[in-house]
Amino acid sequence: MPPARFITETSLDYLARRLRFLGYDIVTLANTRLEELFAVARRDRRTVLTLSARHPRRFADVGVLSMPRGDPAAALRGIAQVFEPAGPPFSRCAVCNTPLQRRLALEARGEVPGPVAREATHLHHCPTCGKWYWEGSHVDRVREWLERALGRPLEPGPAREPESG
Repeated sequence: MPPARFITETSLDYLARRLRFLGYDIVTLANTRLEELFAVARRDRRTVLTLSARHPRRFADVGVLSMPRGDPAAALRGIAQVFEPAGPPFSRCAVCNTPLQRRLALEARGEVPGPVAREATHLHHCPTCGKWYWEGSHVDRVREWLERALGRPLEPGPAREPESG
């Protein structure tokens, strides 16, 4: 089965970020109507994630998943049980969805805290939005939330969390 490709709007941004942490390819569109969301989904061959039960008739060919309100853990678990991610956990930018690039920590000097740049050999960088990612204290909390939501441990691998930069 090919990896799933999703699209949503900002009301599901919390879920979208957590799906990106798991390696899912999920685009978030801001300030968009449902019909616009479906039009972009059709054009880009993506499945719509929405809180709406409405599925415009003229977009019958576009896949859609209605998410439960107020339970992002259940939504994440449901998606992970059925769909394959595009990559390993923590391999996509949590902000803009771009696959991350491995870069020398030296390249991030001045953009990440000094101890991060000095102690790490490599970091991960988003070439689209410029965010730098590294193993930080926040990653443990995100990993714990994801594992609790999934009901299983995440596959091993380096974890990175965005910091300002």
